[in-house]
Amino acid sequence: MKIVFDSSTLILLAKAELLGVVSNDTQIIIPKMVRTECTRKDAFDAKLISALIDNHKIEVVPASKEAAATLCRDFKIHAGEAESIAVSLKRQLPLAADDLPTIKACKILNIQFTTAIHFLINLAGKRRIDREMADVKLEKLSLYGRYNKRIIDDAAKKMKGGK
Repeated sequence: MKIVFDSSTLILLAKAELLGVVSNDTQIIIPKMVRTECTRKDAFDAKLISALIDNHKIEVVPASKEAAATLCRDFKIHAGEAESIAVSLKRQLPLAADDLPTIKACKILNIQFTTAIHFLINLAGKRRIDREMADVKLEKLSLYGRYNKRIIDDAAKKMKGGK
């Protein structure tokens, strides 16, 4: 499955050490601005993302500057998120986003979206990671992400097999 990623989800999955596992099942596509935003620091997550780009696990593509500028203005989002939406729209692909303004834009533009939490729930459901590890990864996402308690509690319940 191909999915366009914005910076927030890419960084969250890298920090939670889930991005490598996700990249085995998902063709990750990012615009150039997202690459710039995610690889400019000398941190673990930036190094991991750079390595996945170098190993062709993450594809970097150009985005329409005009479309991105319009999206920035219309939805008051940053350049990386706008480029991600522009690529998603052009290629008719879902978007991985954990930034609330970007998620709101996806809803308005009728773009399918997913979050780092959804990836974790999916990995746990497919038993790609065991229950204990899933709990550890959820704790990391809770620490690094800006999720409210209800979302974290709901994810924990879903990973235990609840609805």
